[in-house]
Amino acid sequence: QVYVVESGGGLVQAGGSLRLSCAASGRTSDSYVMGWFRQAPGKEREFVAAIFPSALSFYADSVKGLITISRDGVKNTAYLQLNILKPEDTAVYYCAVDPRGNYYDNDYRYWGQGTQVTVSS
Repeated sequence: QVYVVESGGGLVQAGGSLRLSCAASGRTSDSYVMGWFRQAPGKEREFVAAIFPSALSFYADSVKGLITISRDGVKNTAYLQLNILKPEDTAVYYCAVDPRGNYYDNDYRYWGQGTQVTVSS
């Protein structure tokens, strides 16, 4: 079992920044892919970014240049730096570990409870 806990969400004004953290514990492995997803009110959960053990990262087209994903293998922690936030970035941001298939699919073995990001205009 792997436990995933997100933190760092909050209320921020448009144009501001936030850094989200995702800590994995339990039977973790440094070979796990770690991903971030988000779900806005009334919308389906969507892929944001993922990072491989090698630090190779992938981003959704909608966030390229605005979001940076990174990881600390020693701490089993992934980070998501959100920059130039817009009201439409308001969502619950979820961290996921160990995809069963493609890294961009909503099919990871372990999920956190999510952290709320609210961007005011």
